[in-house]
Amino acid sequence: EPRCLPALRYVLVERSAALREAQRMLLRLEPPDVAFGPYVAGADAPEPVPGTGPVIAALDELPGVEFDGVVLTNELLDNLPFGIGCFTESGWAEVRVGIDAAGDFVEVVVPALPSDAAALARVTADRPPVIGDRLPIPRGLDDWLRRVATTLHHGYVVLVDTMDTAAGMLDRGASNWLRTYRGHEAGGRPLVAPGSFDLVSDVVVEQVRHAAADAGFTVFAETSQAAWLEELGIRAMVDAGRRLWDERAAVGDLAALEARSRATQAAALTDPTGLGAHRVVVLSRGR
Repeated sequence: EPRCLPALRYVLVERSAALREAQRMLLRLEPPDVAFGPYVAGADAPEPVPGTGPVIAALDELPGVEFDGVVLTNELLDNLPFGIGCFTESGWAEVRVGIDAAGDFVEVVVPALPSDAAALARVTADRPPVIGDRLPIPRGLDDWLRRVATTLHHGYVVLVDTMDTAAGMLDRGASNWLRTYRGHEAGGRPLVAPGSFDLVSDVVVEQVRHAAADAGFTVFAETSQAAWLEELGIRAMVDAGRRLWDERAAVGDLAALEARSRATQAAALTDPTGLGAHRVVVLSRGR
């Protein structure tokens, strides 16, 4: 068991009621109002009693109380609202959606808001765009980080997501960073049968840095998921699993099977051509 469990106050933030109920089947969830408790009696401010964890709760939004700790996100940013910027002869524009005479959805290019155009120009200063280049316009990133800043007093924000530099996004083209998914598989074109699939975008890492600074955070670390997990000791955990499997393979119990699966799971999480290529950005506040 992780040695930090007695100190753990783990709050799952999940908007889907069905998924929160599924979490209840896997974890012992406490009422949300005790997620950061029990509290020290008579303290000037809410202070959890040490050593009484783990306490696990599930909410449909970020907690409304101020706390010290860690906010961990996994592929959240690429699901926040975003627009699409397109570079034209007149500068940055925005791609919106209209309906043609046949009733089909089509792209409509309109002038970008001055603030959006300035933000896109800022992240492409080192790699000037050419006509036709596209980049996502973050619509929810700044607001989300500002909300986190209102609740996280001291601590860290760990962002694990499909991120790339602005230059990398431009070089790859929008067809590679704008993706649709249906049933965990690649979907079709974004304007064909909209609403029947998920639409996500890679995140421009420079936009994350700027949004973090504007919200009062400092970039503490930035690396790949593979390197981050290596630093956290995933190799030692896999080795321990292999030893346990060697000891209990003949028994074939649940503990042995879980130990054997560690190697497969770790390989997937650190694959440089897959999940291991995800970028991890760690932000700090008050540290």
